[in-house]
Amino acid sequence: MRNRLIASFLLTAAVLRAHVPAAPSDDHRERGDVPGWVMITLMSAVLVAALLAIAAPALEGLFNEAINRVSP
Repeated sequence: MRNRLIASFLLTAAVLRAHVPAAPSDDHRERGDVPGWVMITLMSAVLVAALLAIAAPALEGLFNEAINRVSP
């Protein structure tokens, strides 16, 4: 059982290693657009919070109605 576990661990590590790209050379490092992703993430969070604030009373009403229909 232990040998099987070790073999599957090594196989998983080999598969993951095969799919990981090699590190870029020093002359062609690309850092990406981190500030852009941060802004998109924050804007998405604000949008979800705003929609939830607007829809919360309606969702709460739907939930309470569904619970009242199920409860005796």
